[in-house]
Amino acid sequence: MSDNHTHVQEFFGSRAAGWESRFPDDGPVYAAAIAELGLRAGDRVLDAGCGTGRALPPLRAAVGPSGVVIGADLTPEMLRTAREAGRDRDGLLLLSDVAALPLRPDSLDAVFAAGLIAHLAQPVENLRELARVVRPGGLLALFHPIGRAALAARHGRQLTAEDLRAEANLGPLLSRSGWRMTSYVDEDDRFLALAVREG
Repeated sequence: MSDNHTHVQEFFGSRAAGWESRFPDDGPVYAAAIAELGLRAGDRVLDAGCGTGRALPPLRAAVGPSGVVIGADLTPEMLRTAREAGRDRDGLLLLSDVAALPLRPDSLDAVFAAGLIAHLAQPVENLRELARVVRPGGLLALFHPIGRAALAARHGRQLTAEDLRAEANLGPLLSRSGWRMTSYVDEDDRFLALAVREG
């Protein structure tokens, strides 16, 4: 396991039990972001880096009982918290690194990734792995329930020109990874970049 994986597991593992109590009002923002994906009944969707599974209920509602919802996370404690919240009823929970997903190529219609990009050790390769498992024309949503400036302020830091989520950086990063960015929103109360899998 890489140092980055160990760091991610330690960081999130120690915070899993109280994670949602820190951000109790995020549910509607998650649901609104998922609505923008335009999922249909029967679609197959992955919540990459699903954490406690907050996105799984609205993803299940979007794809219906005939759809497939998978939540993948690297941190066992986060998945345990998701199970304790009953979110395994809304989707299959996988202990998996998003850099090496146990999924067939072109097997999904969409990927939803909340707060994931800042934790990717190799962003180009990791986003390419997400593209591998999505069919051509499928969708990716990179989401955070607050915008870049608000998140930086929360952590007591300044935004820098190197921030991967800056529009000028994210578009080219996605292009190098098999995606084409189709929309970009960075407001105080949400960050949402949508991309389509190139064919």
